[in-house]
Order: sequence, then structure tokens, then C-alpha cells
Amino acid sequence: MTATQLALTVVTVVVAAVALVPTVYLALLALCAGPHRPRVTGARSMRFAFLVPAHNEEAGIAATVQSLRAVDWPADHCEVVVVADNCSDRTADVARQAGAHVLVRHHKDLRGKGYALEHGFAHLLGTAADAVVVVDADTVVSKNLLVAFATRIEDGALAMQAEYGVRNVDASWRTQLMALALAMFHSLRSNARERLGLSAGLRGNGMCFTRECLTRFPQKAYGLVEDVEQGIALGRGGVRVTAVVDAHVLGEMVSGGKASESQRRRWEDGRIKLQREVLPDVIREALASRSLLLLDLAMDLVVPPLSTVALLTAAAIGLAGARLALAAMGAGGGVVVDVVTVVASLPAVCLALYVARGIQLSGLGWRSVVVLAKAPAYVLWKVWLKLRGAPKSDAWVRTTRETETTQSSSSPLSSSSSSSSSSSSSSSSSSSS
Repeated sequence: MTATQLALTVVTVVVAAVALVPTVYLALLALCAGPHRPRVTGARSMRFAFLVPAHNEEAGIAATVQSLRAVDWPADHCEVVVVADNCSDRTADVARQAGAHVLVRHHKDLRGKGYALEHGFAHLLGTAADAVVVVDADTVVSKNLLVAFATRIEDGALAMQAEYGVRNVDASWRTQLMALALAMFHSLRSNARERLGLSAGLRGNGMCFTRECLTRFPQKAYGLVEDVEQGIALGRGGVRVTAVVDAHVLGEMVSGGKASESQRRRWEDGRIKLQREVLPDVIREALASRSLLLLDLAMDLVVPPLSTVALLTAAAIGLAGARLALAAMGAGGGVVVDVVTVVASLPAVCLALYVARGIQLSGLGWRSVVVLAKAPAYVLWKVWLKLRGAPKSDAWVRTTRETETTQSSSSPLSSSSSSSSSSSSSSSSSSSS
């Protein structure tokens, strides 16, 4: 073996090993995800409150409030509360007209979703609500949402996360790709974790907390991914977030490149900050207590976005191919597949299994083939974002909604119904792509 071949072998092994960590983990989750048929409660005595944090959501807040008021639950045991946080539009007035109770909050320094949630939770703990459901201001929900939550609460759950999917699947190739990615990240992973008795984690939209949970673990997460941070805090406190796989919330995803760029930067910057500040302690606690739940929460932070995993996998395959080409030239054209080549191929096998299961859960059907064909363009776009860099901020930067950039003759409710039907056949939820 020449020096060049040795160096290439070492690099191939290192890259393959790095790629194997997330892909083997994802493949295991894919294998564990399976059918789940929970029981359904017949009781309707529990009091729920929907909490909707809203920042300049005048255009879509009415449709969200109407969707929440239409759930299958007694009206006198269900309240919709909107926190109009630092709004400069008519969000508060529109929400009131739609039937919500509105809390208006203004603070020039303490800005962001975490502070809006803290304000709303404090108010609702002073009411008769038994549980609070957090829903984003661009969301429609399945009618059985509260029935599904009540069933888990009766079984002892303190914190829950509903399936989180895409409301406007057909808005663009980006939203279709997001639907597929979220089916992998939330639906697949949450399904598997529920079967394994692990924590599904919190995803920001479609979260439910009992009064006991909010009292024991008050809202103290204010970062760009306050949901992930709060989910980890619950896990460290011994509370498992239960995956509610039979009810869903559908949020509007951005379709334009500029808005997508802003959103992706905030999500990824927030996760990087959590990795730096929280991950070491979570790993230490997991090892000290031998807790698989905490170890899985740590892995959820360690695993990079799927685009990064795909790049690592492609790099391992490319390096393995280069090794074979060099070996073939040195052996007069013969190709020998060795252990290194097999190991370098394993990440691709694991990733393929994960993606195939995600496709099955996404509800996109044959369209998933077209969507996957566009994935390389999305990966290159992500690489460009990384190389380009951008200023970081902890502020609540509102993402432009699809309803504000497109013209439609249909009403908000009819358009959301259309989007819902395109993904309601799956139990897809949100994901990091």
C-alpha cells in the first residue's frame, strides 16, 4: 500500500466513523417506529386552555382561533387565549373578534416566544384550566386533539407533544421537502421513542402541559429553540414527554428562499447554542444515572441536520470509491472490496432505511421521488448558508407567512383544509432538514 493509499484509507475510515454515529442511530429509530393504536377516553370533564403566542399575526390568527374553537370538546371546558406580544398590527382585535381571550404584552427588552409563553402560563395558572395546549399562530389542528391529550393525561402523562406537520405542503418544492423531512424528524422519531418509553421531546407547536407540570417546571426557556430547551429540562427533571401520534397540528412553512434562510439560521443557531451550553451536563447526568431517556435527549442534540448527515454519507462513499480506483490502478485493473469499503457503505444503507420509513409516513406517495430529486439542491443551499455566514440574534424575528405572499380566492379556512387533507393521511410532524 502506497503512502497515498494509506492516507486515503485513514481519511475514509474517519469520515465513515463520523457518519455512522448519526446514521446508525436514525436507522435504529426507523426500525422501532411502528403502528400505535392508543385507547380513546370517553370523559369530557377536563378543562383545557389553548395558548397562542402571536407576534404580528393579523393575517392568519382568525383561522387558527376558529380551528381551535372547532375541536371535539365541550365549549365551556375549553378556552382560547392569544398572547399578542409586542404587536404593531391588529392581531389583538382580530383574535378577539374570532372568539379568543387576548392578553396584550409589550416589553422593549424581553422579546421572544419564550417570554410570551411565560406570560400566558402565569395567567392560565390563575384560572381553572387543568392543562394548557400551546399552538402557533399559523396553525390548524385535528378535531380530536384534546381527546388525545386527555387520554394521555388520564394515563399519567404530564407533558405531551402532538404530531406536527405541514399545512401548506403544495406551496413549493421547499414545503414538500419540509413535509418529508418533518415526517422523519417528528413522526418517525416520536413514534419510535414512544414505543421505547423515551421522551418525544418538545417541538414548539402542539405541546400540552398539565397544571402539575407547569407548576413544577415553570417556563424559563427564552432562546431561539425554547421548545427543545424546555423538553430537555423536563427530561432532566424526570418527566417524559409523551408522543401523541393519533392527533396532529399543521403549521404553515415558508416557501420562499429568503424567508427559509432566516428561519433555518435561527433554528440551527439555537441548537448550536444549546449544544454548547447544555449538552455536556446532559451527557454527564445520563451516564451517572444510566438513563436511556437522557442519553436519547443528548443524541437528539448531537445528531446534525439531515443535510449534514447526507453530506457526510456522500463523502464516505466518495472516499471509498477513490480508494477502489487507486487500488484498481495499482493492481492492473482489478477491484478488491475490503472491510473499509463495506464500513464506508454502511452509513448510506442506514440513511436509506431512515428515508424510506420517512417516505412511508409522510403521505407524499409518488411525489416523494420528485421531492428527493430536489434534495441535492437544498443541501447545496444549506452549504452556501454555512459558508456565507450571518449575524446572530436572540430576538423574535417573525417569519413571513405564505398567506401574505400569495394571492388566493379561497378563505383561510378552506385553504388550510385543503393543505390538511394533503397530509392528514400520514402522521407526519416537524423535522430538521
